[in-house]
Amino acid sequence: MGTSYKETMILPRTDFAMRANLPENEPKRLAKWDAEGLYWKVLEKNKNGTPFVLHDGPPYANGPIHIGHAFNKILKDFVVKSHAQRGYYTPYIPGWDCHGQPIEHIVEVRLGPEKMAKIDQPTLRRLCREWAEKHVDIQREGFKRLGVNGDWEHPYLTYAPSYEAGNVEVFKKLYLDGSVYRGRKPIHWCKRCHTALAEAEIEYADEASNSIYVRFQLDEVPPAFASAGVAGPAYLLIWTTTPWTLPGNTAVTLAPDADYLMLEADGAAVLVATDLAKSVIEAAGWEGCAAVRDATGGEVRVKGRDLFGSTYTCPVRQDLKGTVVFGPHVALDTGTGAVHTAPGHGQEDYLMATEFGLPILMPVDDNGCLTDEAGPFAGLDTDAANPAIIDWLREEGMLVAAGEITHSYPHCWRCHEPVIFRATDQWFVSMDKTALRDKTLRAINEDVRWIPDWAARRIGSMVADRPDWCISRQRSWGVPIPVFKCAKCGATVADAATFDAVFELFRTEGADAWFTREAHEYLPEGTACAACGCGEVIPEKDILDVWWESGVSHTSVCRYRAGEGLGFPADLYLEGSDQHRGWFQSSILTSVGAYGVAPYKAVMHCGFTMDAEGKKMSKSAGNGVDPADVMKQSGADVLRLWVASVDYSQDVNIGDEILKRTSEAYRRIRNTFRFLLGSLDDFDCRVHAVRDWDALPAIDQWAMTRINRLLHEVEAAYDDYKFHLVYRGVYDYIVNDLSAVYMDVCKDRLYSEAADSQLRRSAQTVLVNILEVLVRVLAPILSFTADEVWESYPEGLRADEGHATSVQLAGWPDDGDFLPQIPPAAASALACGFEAVLEVREAVTKALEDARNDKRLSKSQEATVSVSAPAALLEVLCAFDPAMYEELFIVAQVSFSEADELAVEVGLSSDEKCPRCWNYRVLGGNAGHPAVCGRCGDVLDAIGFVEE
Repeated sequence: MGTSYKETMILPRTDFAMRANLPENEPKRLAKWDAEGLYWKVLEKNKNGTPFVLHDGPPYANGPIHIGHAFNKILKDFVVKSHAQRGYYTPYIPGWDCHGQPIEHIVEVRLGPEKMAKIDQPTLRRLCREWAEKHVDIQREGFKRLGVNGDWEHPYLTYAPSYEAGNVEVFKKLYLDGSVYRGRKPIHWCKRCHTALAEAEIEYADEASNSIYVRFQLDEVPPAFASAGVAGPAYLLIWTTTPWTLPGNTAVTLAPDADYLMLEADGAAVLVATDLAKSVIEAAGWEGCAAVRDATGGEVRVKGRDLFGSTYTCPVRQDLKGTVVFGPHVALDTGTGAVHTAPGHGQEDYLMATEFGLPILMPVDDNGCLTDEAGPFAGLDTDAANPAIIDWLREEGMLVAAGEITHSYPHCWRCHEPVIFRATDQWFVSMDKTALRDKTLRAINEDVRWIPDWAARRIGSMVADRPDWCISRQRSWGVPIPVFKCAKCGATVADAATFDAVFELFRTEGADAWFTREAHEYLPEGTACAACGCGEVIPEKDILDVWWESGVSHTSVCRYRAGEGLGFPADLYLEGSDQHRGWFQSSILTSVGAYGVAPYKAVMHCGFTMDAEGKKMSKSAGNGVDPADVMKQSGADVLRLWVASVDYSQDVNIGDEILKRTSEAYRRIRNTFRFLLGSLDDFDCRVHAVRDWDALPAIDQWAMTRINRLLHEVEAAYDDYKFHLVYRGVYDYIVNDLSAVYMDVCKDRLYSEAADSQLRRSAQTVLVNILEVLVRVLAPILSFTADEVWESYPEGLRADEGHATSVQLAGWPDDGDFLPQIPPAAASALACGFEAVLEVREAVTKALEDARNDKRLSKSQEATVSVSAPAALLEVLCAFDPAMYEELFIVAQVSFSEADELAVEVGLSSDEKCPRCWNYRVLGGNAGHPAVCGRCGDVLDAIGFVEE
């Protein structure tokens, strides 16, 4: 039997397991971090660093976390940990939005109609709070399981007394400067949830609606048409998709500069916009219809503004007269050019009423039912009223045509049902009275960094076009609007003193006290109505919009908890792209309104999570991905790696196949760490590191400059919040440069050289630099695995007194940490030279693969390679030691010659295979070990190996 040299080889040894078993091991590591107080240790380490505050947008405290929650919270953790790793002081206070209609609705459903009819408001609020508390705990555990660091034991909750008091402070500032007012104007109203809705609480979906053309009889024929012989009757023709709003009609609006003509059809003259006459004739099915002409035969046309003041009989309330007005919103691409105007049922209609003094009718109640003002349709729900009104119009001879269209229509964000427009008494924030719109737009465009930058245009257009903000809601579970009403005359009672008293009440007892205490118990003595002097005041019943509540977190959290390291304005807000019309907007409006500045220095948004095919997830479709299931099967680090791999600024896809690919990428990264750890088992930087740059072989120098370049690329990507570039940069480096080149090349030195040989220690010196960079830059992403790697460091790497107990305490690598130091000029020179070298290696690798496929060789080690190259390339190649190429190409012999183009020839070595290192070399170079190559013989001598 021949001699076995296996025991003379130095093979990798490490306790770092090949199989991660993340679902079982991650919870243990979480418990360890919690027991050690790792979050607080990171803050203590960085306490003198530059503060960086990512202010958490509050998720709604209802139900377990879903994949969108996980995506968002993991992104935030990337931001916080990447800054903490680089020495920033990074307190992270998670929060929850706990008030609002969804929780109140759930409690109502659980109680049932009978109990709800008897329950008092304080009890209802207590039940809502208990529901919120329960789900805060559920979600908190879900977020912690993701590996997200934060002060989880002291989150901010919007029902907490100090938070509720912040609402009063901001409301006081906006009210006293005139931005907040009470008015009657049309707003979105959900008849099922019985409350007003702000624009941010509206979602749009396709809805099938009635499409009707109705004629309103003019009191007189307009003079231009009368002169052309029209004797009457004459009508205005309107088009609408909401028949239920016709009882509220008080005007018809025309386009001021558009031309209008009259069509003679069915024995009457009907006024329509000239540009729409053809489509109207088609819709009405009129045959033989003709425009009114003058004596010369030309069509009679009149500008919309010249018809101003004409009157007509209102369609349902026929005891009322409507007026023809004009407005810029009238479009000429659909309809008739004559817009049915009901000021109680639409924003543009309301603006017409304020401009022209039109009456504002509101024949619809809180339940969405028509009132007695609607005449024969009183008591009907708006949906039921539509067919009834259409039938009535047909009977009355006013209906010209009826059909149905599908169009985008506003829906309630909570019950997902269509909303209606109603003019009701509400509280509003004026966008223009105190120039809030202009100030906010200036802050958006000049003071805030938007990530991506086009988001500034998105939120800017929303703020530029939005109406006044309706901030009152007719519900129980929320923060009351902190004003009072005079019991005698109904005037609003609110001044600095009453606001301060309410602030103190909420701060000490919470907003529940609004419903349990009498106003005189906490208001200053002598509080009275300024209008009539009455001393009896009644607390406002409406509550604040939840978007206002979450929006004032800049005050209730960032300002009030400044002693915990938070600050105002925050460095970053990060939420979904829908928050440009939600939290991002409510935050900047309240902040600019109260303090004149934006609440954030930068805003970053993420897209929505979609299924693998790019479809929206839903329970009914069964295409949802539960993060809890992913963590049970694959672990949180796989989910975190998926988040890092996608471009978060767009909608992102996730599914089983995508997660499978992510798991494969994770295994590739994990196995790389295992190789690095195993190869450094006997390495101690203090003793074994090669400290002279010139003592490193050229390929080791290249590997050092390459990992240094990766460090700078990753750092730039973190600075730009481009985490997918961090992932892509690291993964491509591992696959293309580390695994495929350097690790493959240096295995011979690591396994076959003597333990203390210069060549082996040189390779280990490079590998320890690579390990130190990779484990630290990946710690924000693969938090569990990076910490496991750090914990698995060989004894020689952990012996230094400065070795941190966790990678999250290890800090960020920089150029000064590299050992040996990389000369500045070396990096660019090596990069240039090795770019050509690696191109040749790629050609050689392909030629070797072709030879293996053709059965001309079995392993690359037995090959000889002849490289022919143009003179310029050959000059670059020959600048390096020829022996380097045998190691780099992993072949027996390499030769170069000049040619017009690059070519590679593969042959078989005439040397024998060394039974120890398996390289093809001349054997017997060491007389004491004639069966092995000279290098291996010298190693065997060094370790005192005796041949059998």
